[in-house]
Amino acid sequence: MSQHRKLFITPTLATVIGSFVFVTAAAILVILSATSSTVVRQLGGEIVEIGMESAEIAFIEQLHAITSTAEYTKVSVESLELPLDDPDLLITYLYGTLAPMEHVSFMVLVDPDGEGVDVDRGDAEGSLLAGEVDLKNDIPALVPLVEKAATQDDAFWSDALYMPSREHTYFVFTQPLSAEKEHVGSLLIGMSLDRVSEVTWHISTDDIMVFLMKEGSHEIIAHPELHQSFDSLSAESPLVHVRHVSDAFLRDFEQMQKLENSSFDISEDLDLHVGFDQNGEKRFVIVEEKNENLRGLPVRIGVHFPAQFLDQPLHQLITAAVAGLVLLLLSLLGAIMLAKRIAQPMRRASNAANEVAKLNLGAVNALPTSVIRELDDLSKGFNAMVGGLTAFNRYVPKTLVQKLLSEGRAEAPPEEREVAVLFTDIAGFTSASEGMSATETAAFVNHHLSLLGAEITKQDGTIDKYIGDSVMAFWGAPERLDNPAEPAARAALGMAAAIRADNEKRRSNGLLPVRIRIGLHLGPLVVGDIGAPERVNYTVIGDTVNAASRLESLGKEIDDTAEVVILASQEITDKLSGDIAMQPIGPQIVKGKSEPLEVVRLLG
Repeated sequence: MSQHRKLFITPTLATVIGSFVFVTAAAILVILSATSSTVVRQLGGEIVEIGMESAEIAFIEQLHAITSTAEYTKVSVESLELPLDDPDLLITYLYGTLAPMEHVSFMVLVDPDGEGVDVDRGDAEGSLLAGEVDLKNDIPALVPLVEKAATQDDAFWSDALYMPSREHTYFVFTQPLSAEKEHVGSLLIGMSLDRVSEVTWHISTDDIMVFLMKEGSHEIIAHPELHQSFDSLSAESPLVHVRHVSDAFLRDFEQMQKLENSSFDISEDLDLHVGFDQNGEKRFVIVEEKNENLRGLPVRIGVHFPAQFLDQPLHQLITAAVAGLVLLLLSLLGAIMLAKRIAQPMRRASNAANEVAKLNLGAVNALPTSVIRELDDLSKGFNAMVGGLTAFNRYVPKTLVQKLLSEGRAEAPPEEREVAVLFTDIAGFTSASEGMSATETAAFVNHHLSLLGAEITKQDGTIDKYIGDSVMAFWGAPERLDNPAEPAARAALGMAAAIRADNEKRRSNGLLPVRIRIGLHLGPLVVGDIGAPERVNYTVIGDTVNAASRLESLGKEIDDTAEVVILASQEITDKLSGDIAMQPIGPQIVKGKSEPLEVVRLLG
């Protein structure tokens, strides 16, 4: 017995509880960190939204010049101050309106038939080209817009429109014109992808890249580097997909991870993505889901920028929080180690108790001693209990106890059940064992009974008793079975296969084969706890048991040379499936029965 001083669990737990005082300080630190984190995230969200609003305002300013010009033209035509039948005057007017709008590519003013004037911004900087135009012949791509304008009063933006004659894609703002309440023509103001991309170039910086993406798709409308991809534009593909832009980082947009907006308290109408550029630097991408302020232009604004813009304040906060936590954790380390020492034996005891509850005593390891007195007493008492149960387990059928426990029964009062009973016996065992020593005889019988017992257990049968070299087992109790005959017959056939396989090994070792007889019968029996109060057995009694025993004995008369002979009553065979081979024997008079039994031999 160890002479070391044992600790009591009460002061030990008191020490642990005292350690939790330090958790209060940790809670305060966490609350402060969480509050600061919320402030930092809100600040990050505000920074993002301010940046997006700045980009939107810069772009809307460019669009405002277009919409204002269209509205002014509409008013001038309605007031008859701008006659549409004077081409020279119209060209002069368009010259004056187009000149200051460098982001506009062309302006067309036509009558309902598509005839009118056109002023186009040439390739040379500052040069404007003008002349009369017939859309049907000169720019047929604009005809559907003129036709749509004739049916409505409100101005509208077109979708991406590829013009083969210009080999480029445009977005066209169309303003219907009327005079004296009659539709008299249309003003069309076109912005090329190149001109729109110049706008994004002006509002982008070295760190922040601004781009425009088509609403509802991943096609790029404007980007400072989009001009490098214009050669791929066509009528079938009027826009450049994000996978094909020259921006190496944005090119992987579809594979980027989408983050929760709550990560930085960002507005729900923005999508937040994260990725890494070619240098391995982390960057964020923010794209609007939809923009309601662009007068119907089907675009949404996006930006991508270094992640440190949002991460750095949060990282600094985390660094400060970690420093505080480290100091706190050091003070709790001792308490944690002590709690672990207490928890470990308790966990072992819990696991061992679960195995004991399942009667898996072989899987239970002895609990170690402990420096804590109560835990040490628990280990000693538990180990003694397992030792006692292990001894009892050798004499009490484990499967029977497990079945009773599974049904929630500690006792089993006698009751009548329909039960299938099986008896086995070794043919000629007395003469075969004459040449064996007591030890050899015991080893032989134990091996034989282990083979048969395994087949009974495999078919969920209950071993009632071992009688020398014989086995008695039954099915249908304690659990109820719809057809107890089937598993009983399967167990008998399994025994036959096991004996034949074992006999092969015996022959190879120069030993004589073992021959067994098996009897099976099905009928009503009294089953339950039978015996005196100080000693009871869970068993079955009744005429069915006697009949099964007599069938086993009848085997010597039917075939006294077979390795295995299985005789079953007709009550058994009537309930068997068709895949079991049988040989009818006929009615047989067995000892103790006045009426003959219909006997069938089961063939393995």
